[in-house]
Amino acid sequence: MPFSFEFFPPNTPVGSEKLKTVVAELAAVQPEFFSVTYGAGGATRDKTLATVQDIAALGFEAAPHLSCVGSTRENIAQILGTYRAQGIRRLVALRGDLPSGTATAGEFRYAAELVQFVRETQGSDWHIEVAAYPEYHPQQRYAKRDLEHFVAKMQAGADAAITQFFFNPDAYFHFMDEVRALGVTAPIVPGIMPIHNYARIAQFAARDGIEIPRWVALKMEGFMDDAASVRAFGLDVVTRLCERLIAGGAPSIHFYTLNQSALSLEVCRRLAR
Repeated sequence: MPFSFEFFPPNTPVGSEKLKTVVAELAAVQPEFFSVTYGAGGATRDKTLATVQDIAALGFEAAPHLSCVGSTRENIAQILGTYRAQGIRRLVALRGDLPSGTATAGEFRYAAELVQFVRETQGSDWHIEVAAYPEYHPQQRYAKRDLEHFVAKMQAGADAAITQFFFNPDAYFHFMDEVRALGVTAPIVPGIMPIHNYARIAQFAARDGIEIPRWVALKMEGFMDDAASVRAFGLDVVTRLCERLIAGGAPSIHFYTLNQSALSLEVCRRLAR
């Protein structure tokens, strides 16, 4: 089973050195690639590039995120040119979020327009991933429209998709049935977030409209400050989720690591047994 891992750009030199260690540790499972996030409105552009360069220097494929919000065709072309010069040919193309206090979305309204721009200006030698939302985009009121936007991204030239994290495998399988019925044949990789800190995960889930099963939430809340129990139970929950996804035909697993290796690595080891 192929794996891939997501990082965010470190803010300090110490964080950058630590991340190199995390990359080396995760290399034990021979990941397909490492992706690197891109802050709202391109806020971490230089840090994203530096992190991608560090990963590539260690001998691994890196896939920078690229957001169209707050961007122009000119600066997107400049960024792509920089990546091309570095030998980067994999990209995660996103609409992205507006930074606080920003009123303009830039020249691209949707990720489909960004994908189309990359294909028209850069050719076919990029592997482009886009986002998918099994429980639908938190800013989209109608599921049908969200599906239409997703199909548009794939038709614009995306090679594959990575989902938002989730805990309900039925949401993924239902989403797969819907998009396959709409003619999407490309791989759709489930994104999985190991439970490092339950309060933090719950905050992410509430923000993004992600369902945490009630029995999981109650169990986690009952552990309170018992970090060892949270870790053990979280590993069991995430491992079982991955097992169901793999048994149901998921092409690979993408882990949102929060720049840590231990839990993602343990889940990978359990899945390999």
